[in-house]
Amino acid sequence: MPTDERSTTERPADVQLAVELIGRTDHGRVATSMRALPFLAFARHIVVDGRILLRMPRSCGYHHACAGSVVAYGTDNLSSAGRGESLWSVQVVGRCEPIEPTAAEVELFGPAPRLVDGEPFEPVYLGIAPRFSSVHSTDGGLERRFQHLL
Repeated sequence: MPTDERSTTERPADVQLAVELIGRTDHGRVATSMRALPFLAFARHIVVDGRILLRMPRSCGYHHACAGSVVAYGTDNLSSAGRGESLWSVQVVGRCEPIEPTAAEVELFGPAPRLVDGEPFEPVYLGIAPRFSSVHSTDGGLERRFQHLL
């Protein structure tokens, strides 16, 4: 797995906040292009040492377009926010590379689905080293909650 030369503590605060928020969810969407057309694909993710690790179904073939490319990866709490809780969405942009996760990392992903689109699930693992990010929230909730990072 390629390593990011900057440690998490040396990352800009906005990227740290984005990565921390992504770590609060289980799934997101990766955006890139395939055959000159944009597309979004779902992925299961974990955060390890400031990197976003993805598990995607091999049968969809989307990993071919992602691997070796610059991608955007995003998630949000739009469907999970509790009453009165601020809404937020986040995306990071970075180079996406195939990875071979450790046994401990595979365990962090949790159980895999049996089927995807009627076919047996076979995982593909990718890693994103975030370089840029954007975070948007309602009602200033994130600014209050994460003042130590901003």
